[in-house]
Amino acid sequence: MVKDIGHFVGGKHVKGTSGRFADVYNPNTGEVQARVALASQAELRAAVENAKAAQPGWAAKNPQVRARVMMKFLELAAKHAEELATLISMEHGKTIPDALGDLQRGVEVAEFAVGIPHLLKGEYTDGAGPAIDMYSMRQPLGVAAGITPFNFPAMIPLWKAAPAIACGNAFILKPSERDPSCPMRLAELFLEAGLPPGILNVVNGDKEAVDGILDDPDIAAVGFVGSTPIAQYVYSRATAHGKRAQCFGGAKNHMIIMPDADMDKAVDALIGAGYGSAGERCMAISVAVPVGETTANTLIEKLIPRVEKLKVGLSTDREADYGPLVTQAALDRVRGYIDAGVAEGAKLVVDGRGFKMQGYDKGYFIGGSLFDNVTKDMKIYKEEIFGPVLSVVRAKTYDEGLKLVNDHEYGNGTAIFTRDGDTARDFASRCQIGMVGINVPIPVPLAYHTFGGWKRSSFGDLNQHGPDSVRFYTKTKTVTARWPSGIKEGAQFSIPTMR
Repeated sequence: MVKDIGHFVGGKHVKGTSGRFADVYNPNTGEVQARVALASQAELRAAVENAKAAQPGWAAKNPQVRARVMMKFLELAAKHAEELATLISMEHGKTIPDALGDLQRGVEVAEFAVGIPHLLKGEYTDGAGPAIDMYSMRQPLGVAAGITPFNFPAMIPLWKAAPAIACGNAFILKPSERDPSCPMRLAELFLEAGLPPGILNVVNGDKEAVDGILDDPDIAAVGFVGSTPIAQYVYSRATAHGKRAQCFGGAKNHMIIMPDADMDKAVDALIGAGYGSAGERCMAISVAVPVGETTANTLIEKLIPRVEKLKVGLSTDREADYGPLVTQAALDRVRGYIDAGVAEGAKLVVDGRGFKMQGYDKGYFIGGSLFDNVTKDMKIYKEEIFGPVLSVVRAKTYDEGLKLVNDHEYGNGTAIFTRDGDTARDFASRCQIGMVGINVPIPVPLAYHTFGGWKRSSFGDLNQHGPDSVRFYTKTKTVTARWPSGIKEGAQFSIPTMR
């Protein structure tokens, strides 16, 4: 019998009442391992009301007290790291080491949130006018919400929730219904760390819950990570209802390989960034752009044996390079893209479609695939595949490679491998991309630098964490103060007269 997963509201597990459920699969076996409740708008509303009632008391705590809760949470996250990674692995399909990395990148933002009291300080001007002082304060919004994706069930919830909570907000988390167990467990650990009930509520659901979040009058801000069409939808609907929104969409990250690059290191980078987590990362490198035919031929020659030797295994296999995709639908979609690439005339030099995991025929496994001679008009180039597929687009010159990067609708991340500092500086300056790697494959900044894309990879003015998160989850109040003259000279015993 499969287990039922409900919601986490007011510090307690709550059964779903909508009567609607979604299946949670084990990607290794293809079997249903749980049912997750899909919240109605009434259930969402109850969670929001619970959060709204709890938030004023939490906001009244001094920032350092809130930071201490975050510190305790970090202790618990470290203690339960293997447990959390296993929950991720068994529902998403990423390997345990990769799942631990997922958790770690989220924990780093929680670590940053410990220092948020410093960023909540306002500004003060003494004597802004005659006997007038001015000061500002940053105050929480109230209730915020995060709609998070399946591919990072620990990292993105923590990227969203930790800064919001540290700033004094209550938070509604709507995780992916495909792998909800880790977010639910994170909420339990926050409660154990001393977070008051209601400050972090987890509402599982589908589009009905999403629309409820976007329309709810008591939710002041919404953060989203997922595909570009949905990011645009969430941003448009949220802002139409007067909410703040920061929404991050898809990616088609290019890596330019110059003729002077260290080719072995470039190949290592492409293998890790292109095929790690089965390519189910928005920061994956999915397009390699070698400059010059000699560079391209050398790159392909070195890539082929590396892709062929990728070890695809169970998500619990710590020696595996990557595990299964998250669902059968994801597997079908990736296979469909490979079929489309072949039909459009790209050269499929390594074909992963025929891979089978012995004894796990119903699992969502696929081998690594490598395309050469991909052109910018092909579907596999234009669209985000989100699977272990790397496309090689040959460029004759550096400027042609840079134009490919700048002309693509996505602007999440990019990288260049070169030994030439002038080329690297020019690329960093001229590329229209939010995150840039120079001899670094996956452009994911640290917690205090933040994460964000350009063009159709991002909707909204601010990035996800770091100081931008404090700006997003607080509003500024500016006070101009003048005080009437007092009796600072002491008691006066003569009758007051006009002077």
